[in-house]
Amino acid sequence: MVHSHSHARHADRPAQAPVTATVAELRASGHTYRTVRDEIRQNLLRQMRAGEERFPGIVGFGQTVLPQLERALLAGHDTILLGERGQGKTRLIRTLSGLLDEWTPAVAGCEINDHPYVPACARCQRLASQLGDGLPVTWRHRSERYGEKLATPDTSVGDLIGDIDPVKVAEGRPLGDPETIHFGLVPRTNRGIFCLNELPDLAERIQVSLLNVLEERDIGVRGYALRLPLDLVLVASANPEDYTNRGRIITPLKDRFGAEIRTHYPLTLTDELALIRQEAEIAWGGAEPGATLPEHLIEVMARFTRLVRSSTAIDSRSGVSARFAIAGAESAAASAVRRAALTGEAEPVARICDLPPVVTTLRGKVEFEVSEEGREEEVLGHLLRRATADTFRAHLGSADFSGLLATFENGGNVESGELVPAADLLARVGEVAGLAKIMQRLGMEGGESPGQAAAALEFALEGLYLMRRLSKDVVDGGAVYRT
Repeated sequence: MVHSHSHARHADRPAQAPVTATVAELRASGHTYRTVRDEIRQNLLRQMRAGEERFPGIVGFGQTVLPQLERALLAGHDTILLGERGQGKTRLIRTLSGLLDEWTPAVAGCEINDHPYVPACARCQRLASQLGDGLPVTWRHRSERYGEKLATPDTSVGDLIGDIDPVKVAEGRPLGDPETIHFGLVPRTNRGIFCLNELPDLAERIQVSLLNVLEERDIGVRGYALRLPLDLVLVASANPEDYTNRGRIITPLKDRFGAEIRTHYPLTLTDELALIRQEAEIAWGGAEPGATLPEHLIEVMARFTRLVRSSTAIDSRSGVSARFAIAGAESAAASAVRRAALTGEAEPVARICDLPPVVTTLRGKVEFEVSEEGREEEVLGHLLRRATADTFRAHLGSADFSGLLATFENGGNVESGELVPAADLLARVGEVAGLAKIMQRLGMEGGESPGQAAAALEFALEGLYLMRRLSKDVVDGGAVYRT
């Protein structure tokens, strides 16, 4: 659901395209022409019948958004996805290129990828009449048939549709020659999928230029009597808030989208967890390995995100992006790596002490209600403690902590902090009866690992404090747990 990934999902593209050099060879191969809509429809139905995954990497939309999107694609509709920030709209749109044929023929050298059987632009029509069966053919991979533009207020009609190319005019071609046109992004994605992100940010006079593309499937450039039949699927994204306030989609354009689909944040904790696991980059690879992020910390971050979304202190209209949880998980892992680098700890494992510092870095991702001005960190800190307590109750609510509490019987205390290595924390607590069972309940393997043991132990200490069975003094960069 998150949308910071490469457009071309099919990095595993085969080494070779089909070997066909002319339109005569293409006909001899038995190739038949299909519109993009037919292509998507037939490939989608084939994948559905085969039980294949149609939208890889998309989490939490299986019963809600995806059935609606599949219906829209089968109907051949242009679609607009409406949803708050960070709901994976762009990420979902980018998976659609996987529904195109792996390779498709085009007239060699054509700027708008005309099909050799049905040339549309003036150049290809001229070449087809001159060369006949010798019209040269090239092959395009599906990853090259996806176009995307972030709609910004300075986007022009020339950017999207096209304009006169002064260089071609300077070369001596007459102004009336349609081959003097420099095509914009939309016609250059002809015979593919074009995504227009944040559509309401597009100036209204520019939105008008898309009306013909959506309904009549053609474009007009300047004063040219140019009817260019385009074959593409247009998908747009918008924030419902923008829809009404900051900008708006003009009514005729809204009417020409065949389907309007609402996206949403993960509906369940399970989906939220799956999303963080899938998207958070904590295993960096290379010479510097990332940290281990225990499952209970991922769950705390997921619960924290869900509490922030539902909090009355947060401006719900702006939403709380899925990037909030992902960035939080990555920052907690980075905190463990920093501790290991500064203290010489052998194995970086994130602990509960790595979460509070993350709150300050996540603050900018959330819009607060005006009444909460100045209390932002206090609100987030409170919600993080609630998320920690909920996770503790879910996994360790009925655990036996007598062995751990015995450490504090004679007025002992345990100091921890983001720069306290795992071995030091374990030494300060001493031998704890029942620690293996606590780790087991948290789903942690590798009982021999000091980092994992310290992570489980510190989570138990924090949980006991939140359940009011221990006290905690917050000191600079750490905490002292005592009875």
